[in-house]
Amino acid sequence: MDRMSIGRLAKAAEVGVETIRFYEREGLLPEPARTASGYRQYPGETIARLGFIRRAKRLGFSLGEIRELLALAEAHGDRSRVKTLAEHKLAAIEQRIGELRRMRGALSQLTHQCSGHGPVDGCPIIEALHEDGDDHE
Repeated sequence: MDRMSIGRLAKAAEVGVETIRFYEREGLLPEPARTASGYRQYPGETIARLGFIRRAKRLGFSLGEIRELLALAEAHGDRSRVKTLAEHKLAAIEQRIGELRRMRGALSQLTHQCSGHGPVDGCPIIEALHEDGDDHE
């Protein structure tokens, strides 16, 4: 595919123009060539790179982690580093799942304790939110 404008690229990659500009500023996309009048001209392989970024984001990788994955892929880097990044991400996801389960349990208990009728005064949900020392933030 020939070079394309930012609008054509956005449409082909199913992302917004601002997303492309943002990824450029973040260093996830290389600075594109420009026409004499200053318009960006992207090579066709940018579509695949945007797909890589989108899929990595869906797996929960941060922009910094995606930047590192892209660098490893381009430099034909060490597979062990890729695996380490993925294992760290998986551990963070597992930790977050545990936190979400605890949150769900606590909120479920509170909603079962609340009748949902009458004045807010004495509501177990509001009282729990007013309690001091229960959270660990």
